[in-house]
Amino acid sequence: MKSGEAEQEHQSIDNHPPLMGIANLMSLAYDGVDLAPMGIELVHRATNDPSDANALMDLSTIMQLDMAPDVAMDLQAQALQIKQCYCLPALEEHEAVRVLALMAPGELMSNAPLEFLVQDSDITLELCYVTADQPLPTPLPDHDVVFVAVNESDANQPILRRIATLLEALPRPALNDPRRIALLTRAGSCELLEGVPGLVMPAAVRVDRASVERIARGEMSIKDILGAHDFPIIIRPVDSHAGRGLSKLDDAAAFAGYLRANGDDEFYVSPFIDYCSDDGLYRKYRVVLIEGRPYACHMALSTKWMVHYLNAGMADSAVKRDEERRWMETFDDDFARRHQQALQAITERVGLDYLVIDCAETTAGEFLVFEVDSGAVVHALDPEDVFPYKPPQMDKVFAAFREMLIKAKRRGVTQENGDDGDRD
Repeated sequence: MKSGEAEQEHQSIDNHPPLMGIANLMSLAYDGVDLAPMGIELVHRATNDPSDANALMDLSTIMQLDMAPDVAMDLQAQALQIKQCYCLPALEEHEAVRVLALMAPGELMSNAPLEFLVQDSDITLELCYVTADQPLPTPLPDHDVVFVAVNESDANQPILRRIATLLEALPRPALNDPRRIALLTRAGSCELLEGVPGLVMPAAVRVDRASVERIARGEMSIKDILGAHDFPIIIRPVDSHAGRGLSKLDDAAAFAGYLRANGDDEFYVSPFIDYCSDDGLYRKYRVVLIEGRPYACHMALSTKWMVHYLNAGMADSAVKRDEERRWMETFDDDFARRHQQALQAITERVGLDYLVIDCAETTAGEFLVFEVDSGAVVHALDPEDVFPYKPPQMDKVFAAFREMLIKAKRRGVTQENGDDGDRD
């Protein structure tokens, strides 16, 4: 039996407990719930019924949250051998739209975590994994809209190319063109945004380990890589996220220690831009563009240049939270207006329906871009009693995402009725 036929038969008789999904499991972990008992229960389910792909997929997610990536990827591979599509049904009785999310196998950062954007809503999410060696299941789950959720990475480049071909045969409207996502390497993003007035994105040069070793030995200058830029510099492994392997190096001698701590084969090197404010704090923002309109997601303040929301101590500081609240409440009339030209240029040059930007402001007030991609987490996990200003803001984001999907669904209905309609 072919894999597509096997999945079709499996879907028709799948009476297993439903998939919990990344958003539900991460919400529990974020709230401090011990997932170990749930993991044990999932192991029992998968052992008693080896066809329970939902159990294997949820167990894979728990292993990732428990920092056991090798085990997690093995479990995910087992699940995908059983079936490639997983359903997270709408919570509300009336389903507004059914989305087919095309995904890539891999760790959590491999795909845009759409589950957070539609959690507890009237949107059904069909997660369909596109692999290198399996055909898509036939038929595909019923859907109104296709959303390409695959994030850019070296591993995902072949899958993005395959999805671009697959979309030509799918009749439903598709959001987030995979050909545009494929351009968003760190170096590619810099090239796309080069020359935008009021926007700064430090050049990211991809180098192999041998070149970095030559710098460490004094056989090559950092200027041989970055041109006029000298130390300090930022270095990170290719395809790394969430600060893994990210370091600031102040001289060539620091490369030796960095290489001892990081065994990767390729790296991105960029000039370091000091964006520290006069008060000694670094401010980092996450902004999401939905159909070109910017929305505030979070702001983190730290005394350290490498700012991540989880390590910035936001929950421990009422002063920091009050500044984030003011930033969110005045976002449309202040931050977004001041950087309107830069945000519009990003929308036009990147060309995606949904895009996340991690950014800051230089000491001169320019829009400093660290990263643009479609895979960063946009969520409402923070406790409302500590962050009471966040739910109203995140509701705006979720409503805008929902409206984008509804509009795409309407375009599909119009096309089915024989009228191309207005695509703008």
